[in-house]
Parts: sequence; structure tokens; C-alpha cells
Amino acid sequence: MTAIRFAIVSDRLFDGAALHAHAAAIVEDGHIAAIVPRGEMPAGLEQIVLPDGAWLAPGFIDIQVNGGGDKLFNNDPSPETIEAIAKAHRRFGTTALLPTLITDTPDKMQAAAAAVSEAARKNPGILGIHFEGPHLSPDKPGVHARALIRPAEPGDVARLTALESGVTLVTLAPECAPNGFIGALRAAGARIALGHSNATYDETLAAMTEGATAFTHLFNAMRPLSAREPGPIAAALQSEHTFYSLIVDGVHVAPAMLKLALRGKGRPILITDGMPPVGGQELSFDLYGERISVADGRCVRDDGTLAGAALDMATAVRNCVSLLQVPLPQALQLASAAPADFLGLGDRLGRIAPGYRADLIAFEPESVTVLRSWVAGEEI
Repeated sequence: MTAIRFAIVSDRLFDGAALHAHAAAIVEDGHIAAIVPRGEMPAGLEQIVLPDGAWLAPGFIDIQVNGGGDKLFNNDPSPETIEAIAKAHRRFGTTALLPTLITDTPDKMQAAAAAVSEAARKNPGILGIHFEGPHLSPDKPGVHARALIRPAEPGDVARLTALESGVTLVTLAPECAPNGFIGALRAAGARIALGHSNATYDETLAAMTEGATAFTHLFNAMRPLSAREPGPIAAALQSEHTFYSLIVDGVHVAPAMLKLALRGKGRPILITDGMPPVGGQELSFDLYGERISVADGRCVRDDGTLAGAALDMATAVRNCVSLLQVPLPQALQLASAAPADFLGLGDRLGRIAPGYRADLIAFEPESVTVLRSWVAGEEI
């Protein structure tokens, strides 16, 4: 079989760690073969030359995607819904993601895992599944249905780890799980994040000792920092062995708090917590049979509760630069290398380097407008 080999030539190439001027990524059979200076490319190689000023960078990886393209995963956990959501987010540079099911019934969870397994066989950008719930704190439900939130039981381990292949991420409140539950999930291969939790600082540390390695949308729907009870936020910020996801939309968390998170010892990750309006046309959608309205960049219930976000990853990166004064290369890392490392995929995704999958985006750097994207070397 003849190898499919071509080069993408750009004024600036960010490889996930360093910026290269006037360089090209050589792609062969869906993977990066080399990075070479523009003037040193092999003769006769097919070239895709990006517009003047455009950057080439690793594709974005979003570990929390509830919906997009006017589709919500909870409302129809099917391969077709997953593909529609992935297509909507690809417009904004997300080349890989975890479809996310928020708190729902056991039957819905089973259907979601089956749908992800089938979708991943056709789309390499589907990396696994994120179960956000149902084992959350009823005191910190956010938009999750209280009637469906329940304490974890030992038998729930099998349900949460039913995915045939790929990554399983579980967001839970550790105070609502029995001793050994997090360890059992970890032993079964899942990654565990604390979220929608009223856990104390000591309960958080115990969960981390047992195997929790991340915090879902830090600051949102969790016990706040206080003078005598530091809670999960302090535990997250002081540990260099943990990751925490951030919603940088200017709505969920004040910029001052986000800057604090960026100064913590842990590794921040950008997420969208995206809902159906991302890449869609409608300004409202149904969740648990209730209408969610979208206005001024907010997805809200009638009572004002935030219901996910109308945020895409390109905008999250741009907001890091404009709201938080983060250098563009660092913002790109938060959306690519950091989530890849958290998912245990940092040896094959999130960077442009020999042997890595050719998940790439070309974009205009001032506005972070995505021009083109490739998944496993295939332009989408």
C-alpha cells in the first residue's frame, strides 16, 4: 500500500512546547513523520501552504462536551448524536473529545457507553466517555436533576466502567461514595475527578490518596474556600500531581479566580462544558424536560441556574489570552497537551512530534479563528 504523505507549511508552527518559524509538519499515514524548516522539505512532496500569518498547532482536546450542533447527548445517546456533536465542535478546533453524560438513569448510562463504543470505531476523535454523575452531592447539584442524584454503591463500579475501549472519566462527590469506591474505579481503569461536591479538605485529600486525580470545573458547584475549611479548592491548588478543568467563558468564574488557578501547583485544563448551542442554530434546548435559554453567552434555567456553557474551545483559548493575559502558546497547551496528559494519552496526542497522531489545526492567531483541521491526518 502506498503511504499517504504530505506537508503542511505555516509561518508559525507550535509543536506543543516550542514555536517554530517558517516550518512544516510532514504527515505520513495519519501521523507526524517530522517537523522541518520550510526550505528543507523533500523534493516532490505534496504541500498544503497555509495563509500568511496562520499558525499550525495541535488540535484541541475537550474532556467535557455535553452537546453541540443543537444536539444534547443526554437527550439521545446515540452514535449519530455523538457524530453531530463532534462535527459542531470541530469547527472550533476540537479534534478529540469525551462525550459527556450528566446525571441520568442507569439505562441511559448503559446506552451512552454503547453509543460511544460504536462511534469511536468510526471516529478516532472520540476518545471515550465522561460520566458527570450520578454520584454527586445533592447540596451542589448545579443543573443536575436532584431526583436522579444518588449515593454510589459497590455495584456501580461495573456500570461506570462498561466502556469497551477508550478513556472513562467519572466525576463524583467523594463524600457520597463508600470507602474503596474510588480505588475500585481506578483499578478498573477509570479516571476520577471530584466535582459537584461539598467535600471537606480532609475528605478531598482522602479521595486523592485513593485515586482521584482531577477536579471538574474548579470553583463551580463545589465547597468554596474559607478560613477554617479550605475544602477541595485548596487541595487542588496546592497539589502538583493533580489536574483541574476550568470554564473560561467570563461567566462561570471571575477572571481573578481563574488567574489564581493558573498560579496553583496543579495543571489546569480548558474545557467548554459545551451545550447544544455550540455550532448550532437554536437559542434554547430541553434538559430533563425543562427549557434552557441561551442569552448573552449564558445557558440558564428559568431560575437563573447555569446549565453548561455556550462556549467553544477556540473562544476559551482566546479568552485566556484576552481576559487572563496568558501567552498564546500557553493557552494552546491548556487545550491540547494538558488534557492529553491527564487522559494518559500524552505520548500520542496533544503535540506535533514524530510518532504522534496528526490531529492538527490551522488558525489565525489574533482572533483564534480556526481555518482548517485534521484528525489522524484527514482534513475535516
